[in-house]
Amino acid sequence: MAYEIIRFPHDGTVDADGHVLEPATLWEDYLEARHRDRALRIRTDDEGLEYLELDGRPSQRTTKGVLGLLGAMGETNVKRGPDRRYMDHIPYGAGDPGERIDLLDRENLELTVLYPTIGLLWECEVEDPEISVAYTRAYNRWIADFCRDSGGRLVATAHLTLLDPEAAAEELERAVADGCRGGWVAPFTHTRKPHGHPDHDVLFAKACELDVPLAIHPTYEPKFAIPARFRHMGREREFFYNVMGRQGSQQAFLSMFTMGALERFPQLRLGVLEVGCGWVGSFLDRMDAVFETISATGVALQHPPSEIFRRQCFISGDPDEKIAAYTIDPVGADCFMWATDYPHPDHPGAWAHALERFIEPLGEKTRRKVLGENVKRIYRL
Repeated sequence: MAYEIIRFPHDGTVDADGHVLEPATLWEDYLEARHRDRALRIRTDDEGLEYLELDGRPSQRTTKGVLGLLGAMGETNVKRGPDRRYMDHIPYGAGDPGERIDLLDRENLELTVLYPTIGLLWECEVEDPEISVAYTRAYNRWIADFCRDSGGRLVATAHLTLLDPEAAAEELERAVADGCRGGWVAPFTHTRKPHGHPDHDVLFAKACELDVPLAIHPTYEPKFAIPARFRHMGREREFFYNVMGRQGSQQAFLSMFTMGALERFPQLRLGVLEVGCGWVGSFLDRMDAVFETISATGVALQHPPSEIFRRQCFISGDPDEKIAAYTIDPVGADCFMWATDYPHPDHPGAWAHALERFIEPLGEKTRRKVLGENVKRIYRL
């Protein structure tokens, strides 16, 4: 089954988390000359299977042959192999800005906030701060160019690494000046310092100074961070990870409360993307409950977590969630948005029908906020 283009009936709708498939030569083309010999590349092995090369080494985390499946939204019977090559299977709108704008028109989307694809794969294996910052800078230059002539309908966000918070803050400033409207970080840190650790404050301060949001977006994770406590899993492991992968983002998000980052930076706008949104109500209920107990002694929280969430956080939901809509108004209607995840294979292609069901229980005012008003306000669009 191929991806089906369906026109969504509500005007003013915004995709809070769409994706691009980067060109295979992006890092060779956009890295500074001094880093070019260490560029991220797509190579082919003796069996004809593509693999990622990271800083001169084959990736151990990205399975050979999987790159050709990364744009397979709506396809259920595709298989990896030498005939399924990455650049030959970039779907319409995923690699060309003109096509993406046409796709927005056909689906009746006002604009989309864009995130990478290959950019979600490499960071878990690269621990050198210098080349990590260089990789993010190369991508950020490219995505700014990709979105530059779209009239604001393609919204660039900057990939940032917490391996070097000072350099991340500098890169956020450079990227925003170049057209990016916010930044995002992975749900893990190679240093194992929680996201809310004061060592990361320089980045949070810069985001506040620039008046742009930061988001936590799921990525491939190092082995120490993968949320799987069981062994003896084969193909089931990928299904298991896609269901449980939100735990990394939840822990990163939780640390921003418990370590006081959101109290230290009450102007920081912080988002959680692509891990659903229906869980956040019970998550906040539990935090509020613990906040009132002895377990919160010494924790840098001055206000109930649900109050902080409503003040400065946002979360993106999946159109196929069935319970989430009933939590939006009680939690805070100003904090929710939705996303297609186009064109990634871990989400179904018929998002428009699912989104109609998602918003059906919502009142008109809340519906407008979730469909687009919140994104435009938070990203200052």
